[in-house]
Amino acid sequence: MLDYEVSPAEAAELLKDGQARLIDVREPWEFATAHIDGSVPMPMGDVPSRAHQELDPEERLVVVCHHGQRSMNVAAWLRNQGFEQAQSLRGGIDAWSTEVDPGVGRY
Repeated sequence: MLDYEVSPAEAAELLKDGQARLIDVREPWEFATAHIDGSVPMPMGDVPSRAHQELDPEERLVVVCHHGQRSMNVAAWLRNQGFEQAQSLRGGIDAWSTEVDPGVGRY
């Protein structure tokens, strides 16, 4: 069983190698302010109605928010729904910006 969190560096490697899909659960204005290329915008409130229609339970999912709290809640919810490879990006997009890609804006 995977840990509930994945570090920004680990997530970057997974994404680079095409081994994971990035799900951004922030609000639309947050996504418009800053986002990681290739991430799928799915605001937290939309996850229950969209997850089973748009996500594959067998796929490795990295869930991202601003600092990691919302994404942890969504990752836990997804795991309870059978998405056993869902993980939260530790520190959120803020940590991604400082540790992986400074080109991603901070807010």
